[in-house]
Amino acid sequence: MKQRVISGVIIFILAVALGLIGGIPLAAVLAVCSMIGFYEMTRVLQVHGKEERFNVLEVTGEVWAALYWGLLVYLSMKDNTDRFVSEANSLALLCIFGVFFVNMGIYVFTFPKYEASQVIGSVFAFLYIPIMISCIYRSIFLPAGRFVYALIFFCSWICDTCAWAVGRLCGRHKMAPVLSPKKTVEGAIGGIAGSTALCAGAAAVVRMLYPGTDFMAEFIIIGIAGSIISMTGDLAASAIKRNHNIKDYGKIIPGHGGIMDRFDSIIFTAPAIYYLGVLLLTILR
Repeated sequence: MKQRVISGVIIFILAVALGLIGGIPLAAVLAVCSMIGFYEMTRVLQVHGKEERFNVLEVTGEVWAALYWGLLVYLSMKDNTDRFVSEANSLALLCIFGVFFVNMGIYVFTFPKYEASQVIGSVFAFLYIPIMISCIYRSIFLPAGRFVYALIFFCSWICDTCAWAVGRLCGRHKMAPVLSPKKTVEGAIGGIAGSTALCAGAAAVVRMLYPGTDFMAEFIIIGIAGSIISMTGDLAASAIKRNHNIKDYGKIIPGHGGIMDRFDSIIFTAPAIYYLGVLLLTILR
């Protein structure tokens, strides 16, 4: 428990510091996390066999992840922030198709070395980890970007903390009794309420710092939707572990496990909040 608390505090401090710094340091840390997380997921999905440490399908995914992050940083260094949002979206789609077509080519031209499930697993892992994690970095380039970045953590870590506290206090009705017996409906409501309240507080700070800018309604919508999706992400990662009879995705973070064990809800929350931000803060305003 002590290790878990210490690791959690260090990760929290890093998340705040990197959010304030932004730029290449943030991108570099997220890129490394995404590449480690990609390997954790492909290992669990048995993209490589028990006798292998990795195979060409995973190497392809890691190379594409490195290429994706390099191009993403290059695009973000340009002066035009508005263009970056659309260019980053196009780049993500291009890389997803790139991984799919290259891995399908490997599957076809080395047949029957690999199973279709291995190819599907490698493409799924690339979408699930590097692409979705990158939305944390991309969120900073939206209007009030540092605050949108903060909302990702409000709707995952704060939601989880509030859900745990309310669940312990008055939880009665099980939310997912088979998958996660300790999670309750009351806890979920408390988690949504707590994180949404912080999102509303962030909107109030934005209004004070930038007079004439009012994102209150947008941040509340993002808070509610992001909190619900974060719980789904947490349960989804647990379901994958249950399906493959493992306790943790890895051992890289003391007291927590792997990258996927610590960032399971954030990985789901980041793209949801990012694309809600694109819709509510740019397209519809």
